[in-house]
Amino acid sequence: MAEKDVLGRAGEERAARYLESLGYAVLDRNWRCRGGELDLVVATPRELVVVEVKTRRSERFGHPFEAVGDLKKTRLWRLSMAWIAAHPAQAQGRTLRIDAVGIVGPDPATGALEHLAGIV
Repeated sequence: MAEKDVLGRAGEERAARYLESLGYAVLDRNWRCRGGELDLVVATPRELVVVEVKTRRSERFGHPFEAVGDLKKTRLWRLSMAWIAAHPAQAQGRTLRIDAVGIVGPDPATGALEHLAGIV
């Protein structure tokens, strides 16, 4: 596995633990379909939250949230609809929200974590 992939997986693990500490249940990780991949799908009894996780060792090439532009947001929305279509029972009765988690630091386990709710 490439170093960037190892970094990304470590960031996703940290984000999942953080969200669980807030009371979210992790429903899916790295869910793939024909249109792409969702990093995390988490939920509370009332909300279904799709989470895009961006992990960087530094801000040398920009803040992680800069990588979540309009095209990415459109793709996340489309992928969220595909996830809901594939998992109707888990989505039923919940409102959808799309969030982003950015992690910056040499070690994703201890780097600075930011959570933006409702990016779309």
